[in-house]
Amino acid sequence: MIHSGLRYAVFCLSMVPATLHLRAQSAVPPPVNVPLGDALLREVPENYRLEATRLHLTATDAEQQKAVKDTAALRYAPLALVVKQMSSDTEGFEFLLRELDEESSAENRTVILKAGIQPQVRHAKYLELQPKVQAELTHLVAQDSDPNVSVAAAQVLRRLQWGAFSAPLAARAEQARKAGDTTGAARLLGEGDEWMGWDEQVNIPNFLRTAPPVFRVVPEDKAIRVLAFGDFGTGTPEQIQTAAAMREYQKGHPLDFGITLGDNFYPSGAASPDDPQWKTRYEDLYGPMGIKFYATLGNHDYGRADSPAAEVLYSQKSDSWRMPATYYTFTAGPVQFFAIDTIELSDTVMFNKEAAWLDAEIAKSKSPWKVVYGHYQIYSATRGDEQNLIQRVLPILRNRVDVYLCGHDHNLQELNPEGGVHFFVSGAGGAGLYPFNYPSYSHSAFKDRAHGFTILEANNKQLTFRIVGVNGEDLHTSTINK
Repeated sequence: MIHSGLRYAVFCLSMVPATLHLRAQSAVPPPVNVPLGDALLREVPENYRLEATRLHLTATDAEQQKAVKDTAALRYAPLALVVKQMSSDTEGFEFLLRELDEESSAENRTVILKAGIQPQVRHAKYLELQPKVQAELTHLVAQDSDPNVSVAAAQVLRRLQWGAFSAPLAARAEQARKAGDTTGAARLLGEGDEWMGWDEQVNIPNFLRTAPPVFRVVPEDKAIRVLAFGDFGTGTPEQIQTAAAMREYQKGHPLDFGITLGDNFYPSGAASPDDPQWKTRYEDLYGPMGIKFYATLGNHDYGRADSPAAEVLYSQKSDSWRMPATYYTFTAGPVQFFAIDTIELSDTVMFNKEAAWLDAEIAKSKSPWKVVYGHYQIYSATRGDEQNLIQRVLPILRNRVDVYLCGHDHNLQELNPEGGVHFFVSGAGGAGLYPFNYPSYSHSAFKDRAHGFTILEANNKQLTFRIVGVNGEDLHTSTINK
């Protein structure tokens, strides 16, 4: 239990803290880090409290309040936040390494490994410490008195060793790619991909992470209407209300199919293709629409090791759920859709197999319109710029793709186009709403903190996006012309 709970607690620390369920149009100022307060620090052991004070550690007030609030269910949540903040400081990181030897609590040692060492272990600023880190991790694997700590240390050690392995492999693949040796580059990237599941600590075989050939779901000469939404699988009244609004909308506006933008199940994905959530949080709510949904994965769908595979394999059990692989492409009417796994694209340290696939498939596409969709944002007035995707994905999209559509931020947005790419956020399918932390965000064209969904309508000459509220009315409309 400690590991599943801790994994979720650490995961939550990376999320935008605001989860109010109230619709609000007023913007809030960007979150500001403040010194760690007494309410948080008194929840952690004295030695960590003293070190945090000495290092003048900070975090947002919302992060601190959430960690204190979570103490009732996850008693180590305050320590996880302190350790996370401490690990980004060189002195703090070395303090945590020492504590792995001196800490008597197995639970606290696990917190140090999961919340502190693992996220930072491959950071360039700790390169000189890596031999010391490797020795300490090896010692814990072999000799720690608690098997759970040994397992946690082995996972961090594996991540460290994969980082050392991937760097020369990535460099060699890039060299082959630049030299025009596509076969060699694919071979090198394939080797990296074989190891990726271990690095991400996710139980999913490579054949479920390999895209099938492009397929067609609507005839080429037909105009289409598509439903898009993300961040929905909560089981809350907000999800139920928003799903009901989708069903009602379809009565007057027949839909060809739907796409999901990730975070299909909260808090940590689906346990298996037989998880009861499939009925209560998917089939009962969206099945009555009688259309197929072409899904993508979000970070919550990676919350447990088996979830990504469960969501792919559920395609074999459902009349409506379709996820042939963790990333794939298909055509519908005048549009080619590219469903991508942004979790892998954002978290990996190399130009990986998925990025190479996306680049090649876009180059081959003959469709008048090209729409890429996934979970993480590229631009957003809530979280701001997602630098990993800006560096790794946006160059593949510029002047080649018409639309990038995502979820992750629980609201509704259109962002100003860049390099011919139009950006939309539709993450308001049922999870708690997020504020706009950057009210003067330069990329913003429209934003609304409301539950709702997006409708894409396309013919050969025109692509229209309708952002629809739970009352069925258009909150915003945007049209792109050829």
